[in-house]
Amino acid sequence: MKYLCQVWFEPATLEGMTDEEKGNLDRASLAYDDDLIASGHMVTAHALQSPKNAVTVRVRNDEMSVTDGPFAETKEQLGGFILIDAKDLNDAIRVAAGIPLAKLGSIEVRPIYDIPVHN
Repeated sequence: MKYLCQVWFEPATLEGMTDEEKGNLDRASLAYDDDLIASGHMVTAHALQSPKNAVTVRVRNDEMSVTDGPFAETKEQLGGFILIDAKDLNDAIRVAAGIPLAKLGSIEVRPIYDIPVHN
């Protein structure tokens, strides 16, 4: 079963890190990706650019609106994701706990919903 591991953290946490700390985090993250590939858990993973570069799109009453930035009532922002293939929720939780940014923020683990095809 596939699970999406959403990586949430406060942008100020990364902004306050030294270049060396950021480099260490990047290396740890890439090494963990390699571990997930080797174990067969990895489907895909991507980091996201800063929330400052985001826009939020809404359509209400057939009218589109675009707002700069993310729309969230929280200090934590979505910073990236890893789509994994795990045997069950417990396996997915174990994988999520190994994500280096879990030590700085939080990882939301959510099962993927496969939309049934109706003919």
